[in-house]
Amino acid sequence: MSQKLVECVPNFSEGADMAKIGEITRTIESVKGIRLLDVDPGADTNRTVVTFVGSPDDVEEAAFLAIKRASEIIDMRAHKGAHPRMGATDVCPFIPVEGVTMDDCAEMARRVGKRVGDELRIPVYLYENAATSEERRNLAHVRKGEYEGLEERLKDPYWKPDFGPADFNAGAGATAISAREFLIAYNISLNTRESKYATDIAFELRKKGRVARTGNTLPFYFKGKLAYYSENNYPCGNCDFIAKKPEGLTEHYKADHDIDFAELCSLHDVDMDKMPGRGVLRAGKFDYCKSIGWYVDEYERAQLSINLTNYRETPAHLVLEEARRLASERGLVVTGSEIVGLVPFQAILESGKYYLEKQGQSTGIPVRDIIKAAIQSMGLDDLAPFDIEKKVIGLPKEYDNALVDMTLRDLTDEVSRETPAPGGGSIAAAAGAMGAALSSMVSNLTQGKAGSEDIDAVMTENAEKAQVLKDALLLAVDEDTNAFNAYMNALRLPKKTAEEKEYRLEQMDAGLKEAVNVPWQTAVRSFEAIETAKVAAELGNVNSITDAAVGAQIAYAGVRGGLLNVLINLKDIRDKYFVEEMEKKCAELEIKATELLKMINSFVDNKLLELRRP
Repeated sequence: MSQKLVECVPNFSEGADMAKIGEITRTIESVKGIRLLDVDPGADTNRTVVTFVGSPDDVEEAAFLAIKRASEIIDMRAHKGAHPRMGATDVCPFIPVEGVTMDDCAEMARRVGKRVGDELRIPVYLYENAATSEERRNLAHVRKGEYEGLEERLKDPYWKPDFGPADFNAGAGATAISAREFLIAYNISLNTRESKYATDIAFELRKKGRVARTGNTLPFYFKGKLAYYSENNYPCGNCDFIAKKPEGLTEHYKADHDIDFAELCSLHDVDMDKMPGRGVLRAGKFDYCKSIGWYVDEYERAQLSINLTNYRETPAHLVLEEARRLASERGLVVTGSEIVGLVPFQAILESGKYYLEKQGQSTGIPVRDIIKAAIQSMGLDDLAPFDIEKKVIGLPKEYDNALVDMTLRDLTDEVSRETPAPGGGSIAAAAGAMGAALSSMVSNLTQGKAGSEDIDAVMTENAEKAQVLKDALLLAVDEDTNAFNAYMNALRLPKKTAEEKEYRLEQMDAGLKEAVNVPWQTAVRSFEAIETAKVAAELGNVNSITDAAVGAQIAYAGVRGGLLNVLINLKDIRDKYFVEEMEKKCAELEIKATELLKMINSFVDNKLLELRRP
């Protein structure tokens, strides 16, 4: 079950004064729910990169407060540093991690930008995915002239800020705010000490590519002779095509390679009107990929150092597989890889699924098993242990001291004590989770076996659905108890005055509605678990048909148990329309679940009779 998680990576124009940096980071951490991940100061650049994550609302608040505090303690009039900058908070990008979209982050950038402009009177420019025009997407273009040229730039109507005044704020400068993709810093290790070998592969991978060569390019491309453009001779660096004019080359790249040649020229600072004498450009394989080769003393081997700026379009596992292919052509071996910093949950999950699918295995298994498949397949623990808890950001939501983390005996004992929670709602959710787990088991036992080719896709999909239901229902074991606790807390509110009595009743109603919603979702998901049990029973390995039947039976207990917990709480809710609607929905779901269970039981009973016949 996904949570809403956003990463924010503001860059502050202070890299030496740790007291000031500490003030900013303490301000960020003052917002409840924020997790500070990294603080990276640089004395030479006089700049500090801070990384923190949290829910969208919490991240917005922390970002604004950090920009505010930075404007109070950093004076740009005294700032010197090697890194381009134009403000106390130079940039502030919002990055979707889990449960949010790029559009969501762009809206966050706009809201924070408006607040910074209105309340702090700091000029704000939006860039990348939050940009208000194509000309402002590129940060380098927005920041051109830096702080020293900002006063004059603000006088130009073309450079009117997106938010805030067009007045020069001498102390704080200006801030650029954006929404962008998560950047994965990814290194691939080779069994060589030669950095030039790593660079040879890196240039083939990166979007920018390299200057093309001719002649002796195998196995190492860098050994070939550099090729140049000349009048009426404009070769393609990626095939044998030769154009007489640059326009013909542009058309060829688009038609045959789906490459924007003008963009490729821009990456190499090549003026398309002055191409003769410049090196022929050879585009690399992957968009959103920047890479170089280097030698690492600590590891005594060469590495490809890679930045993946959009893992959804260019995932690490595809880059790794191409690197393995290119290394093999050069007589090299990829010994492993490493992720520097953090990796989004969805990114490593997709990598794990990729390798499981390549092996013909089901992807309908627990998410941590999928992540472990990625770690093993990519050699992510080659240089150091890969700690899932520390390295993966946006892992599915879990509760601290969760009931589901108890042993079965301890949980059973906890339920048996003289306390109202955990009670029937939690146990109904646990029952539904077990039913879904059995459906996944039968599907996985069937998939990938000899003769199962026609149903492999269906069984994998069924197992994946069952896993999602299982995880959501396991969360509901604790959510049911927490929801009931919210109602109990409302009961304890004061009720001396008329206002207190009314507020108490409102909170009791809200608590009861939440206490109703959780078991209702338990019932709905348990019904869906019965549906997965039906698929498992009808198409699954016949030797496991009774497991599917047990899954359906216990998932039905989850449905019935969830509905009972809904109905018992409806009697005290004052909202009559809500009560009537829920009673109607409960009756309809129970009929559907009963009919579906009857259908499965009939199918399984008949199949068992067939199996017993001589």
